[in-house]
Amino acid sequence: MITLLTGEIQTGKTSLCLEVLEHARQEGVRLGGLISPGVFSAGEKVAIDVLDLSSGERRRLAERLVENSPQISTKRWAFLPETISWGNKILSGAVPCDLLMIDELGPLEFHREQGWVEGFRTIESGDYRAALLVIRPSLLDEAVLRWNVRRVIDLDDPEETLRRGQDLVGYLLDPRA
Repeated sequence: MITLLTGEIQTGKTSLCLEVLEHARQEGVRLGGLISPGVFSAGEKVAIDVLDLSSGERRRLAERLVENSPQISTKRWAFLPETISWGNKILSGAVPCDLLMIDELGPLEFHREQGWVEGFRTIESGDYRAALLVIRPSLLDEAVLRWNVRRVIDLDDPEETLRRGQDLVGYLLDPRA
């Protein structure tokens, strides 16, 4: 059962994933995957880390783009190739699990075959009870075509009810939902 979590920049997607992580751990859920929390200084996002949900290990994933940045980059971020490699190894071993979470799959993965490319294989294995995938709004149609999606949770929608980690864990792991 795949659930997509979407919303524009700074709508709380990663924060909600971190809440889901906390509640899932409290309930003894077997977790696999990655969450990519921002690193802030004086209220400004200056870097992105990545957190391995199984081990709790955290590493720097990306820093602000500057001249001579590595080849894996977007308009704002330069990604560290060694961390990308590390994260892909984690994703390749993330299943079997009860809850697979990947924050996020974006243009690097969908259009450039960079970033969390192992995430696609892991998702397509189906070796999990539920998956929560963070997808940018511009890539929702591609994601829905690629996978059998149970629900899209759009944090830009003021009517969305699943905005708390505890509620979302219950929904994700409820076979009747």
